[in-house]
Amino acid sequence: MIAKLAWKNIWFKPLNTILSVILLTSSVAIITTLVLVEKQFEEKFSSNIDGVDLVMGAQGSPLQLILSAVYQVDAPTGNISYDSAKVWMQHPFVQKAIPLAFGDNYRGYKILGTTPDYLDKYGAEISEGKLFEKNFEVVIGSDIAQKLSLKIGDEFFGSHGDATEGEVHDHYAYKVVGIAKPTGKVVDNLILCTIPSVWQMHGGHGEEENPAHGEEGHVHVEGEHHEEADMTLDEPGMEITAVLLKFRNKMGIVTWPRIIAQNTKMQVASPAIEVNRLFSLFGIGISALQYLAYGIMLISGISIFIALYNTLKERENEFALMRVNGAKRLQLLKVVMIESLLLCVVGFIFGTILGRVGLSMLSNSAEEDFKMSFNPYEFIWEKEGTLFLLTIFVGFIAALIPAIKAYNLNISKTLANA
Repeated sequence: MIAKLAWKNIWFKPLNTILSVILLTSSVAIITTLVLVEKQFEEKFSSNIDGVDLVMGAQGSPLQLILSAVYQVDAPTGNISYDSAKVWMQHPFVQKAIPLAFGDNYRGYKILGTTPDYLDKYGAEISEGKLFEKNFEVVIGSDIAQKLSLKIGDEFFGSHGDATEGEVHDHYAYKVVGIAKPTGKVVDNLILCTIPSVWQMHGGHGEEENPAHGEEGHVHVEGEHHEEADMTLDEPGMEITAVLLKFRNKMGIVTWPRIIAQNTKMQVASPAIEVNRLFSLFGIGISALQYLAYGIMLISGISIFIALYNTLKERENEFALMRVNGAKRLQLLKVVMIESLLLCVVGFIFGTILGRVGLSMLSNSAEEDFKMSFNPYEFIWEKEGTLFLLTIFVGFIAALIPAIKAYNLNISKTLANA
């Protein structure tokens, strides 16, 4: 009965109520979105560097090397000699080395030349078909198969570079021979093939007087590529983009950055170090937005307090009549307190829903630009439970003074003034 009365009293002044709910909803929505983004962002970035101690690639920005080679979200720092890289890949310190050769893209999805070890690293088992064996056979990630409706046996042409509108390489067609199971990692959004496929696609066997396909001065002769024998990993003088390295002990992790920099034209970067640096930068922005959200929540608490306090003055006669008709002091206190808590619960529910709608929109944008998605249906019970308690606490504090004033209401004086 008291709760029903409190609910009706909330809408005594609907504009005040709506303003309070909007402010509270906004703060809860922002905090909810940030909590989910931060957790899922860190999980995705951390899971993708499992089993990678260092990344070897061309000299340049270490963070750019990590983002391009591990997360596929940036342009590479350049190419390195495969012959030079092999010397280090076969070093006794190295437990596993996975070479990567960036080639083209198909409708915005990267075509990556690598070895079957790359699939093993991510635990990406084949759900349909088989592993790539011959040049231009590809295994596609689960997300690509679903979004582009590709199936075993389909063929397609890649576009040069990262841009969807790049020059189409129509002299070789890629053929889908396998579809990987979902992993929730970067491999879900990649098209994987052999490294020689990338070399052959870009004219690795072009004659001296006829530059490689895509280079200035190249003359395309119908059928010229199809007469060539398939390239292999033993080709001399070829280039790759990067190598993912896993070491047998920590000695290599500690010493290789200096050794590689001093003795080669390459660099090695630590994913753990660069990702921690990225998290620290990312965390500053998250913290700033969280402070903003808490500020909005404080304002919403003040708004609830003002609304209850002003309404209480207009309802003193009503409360006095309730006391005359047998209502106890504690019941008046409960009415005011429940009104505030109801506002907070409504604001929290709407905020939680709005936050997930916002995350869904953010996920669509991130998926389009970076092939990274977020799950709006995940619940982080500990943090969101704490947020709910904080919201209730704001409502309790906002209602405290009006509730005490209702509790101490002087019946005779109020009725006399009425």
